[in-house]
Amino acid sequence: MLNKDDLMYMRRAINLARQGENSGGGPIGCVIVLDGLVIGEGYNCVDIQRDPTAHAEIVSMRRAGEFLNQSRFKGATLYSTLQPCGMCSMASIWAGISHIVYGAEREQVHQMYFEDRHFQTMDFIRDAFKDDLTVTGSVLGEECAKLYYHPGDSPPDDEQANK
Repeated sequence: MLNKDDLMYMRRAINLARQGENSGGGPIGCVIVLDGLVIGEGYNCVDIQRDPTAHAEIVSMRRAGEFLNQSRFKGATLYSTLQPCGMCSMASIWAGISHIVYGAEREQVHQMYFEDRHFQTMDFIRDAFKDDLTVTGSVLGEECAKLYYHPGDSPPDDEQANK
């Protein structure tokens, strides 16, 4: 199921994540592709915009909507450097995205990147929405995981999300 385009777009998302980190955003990058065309991309802008919904995936969906002048992206693939959270996963469903490809798995990064629950969003998506949305994880997962604090690390308090 993995192809060279998946690797190319994930590398593009990794570059966006690095841009985000260097510009005061978070190190999460996202690219949305429809029929071989990038329709939206971005990085985490939560702190930049002071908007808790400005995750990389949401920023990218907003840009895709502006680009296409519509809110549905049927047939599109969303590439994210980190397993999408519940909000971004559900927004992908509402947007009609057909495939999510992500890099780092939840278990590869510090727990601060996810809501403090034992709810596995991807398990829910794979089960409840299996006919609408497919998910592929661990694409360049090790490379993506290097962007984040790892399990057992002690991130500075001011950097900890979901605390």
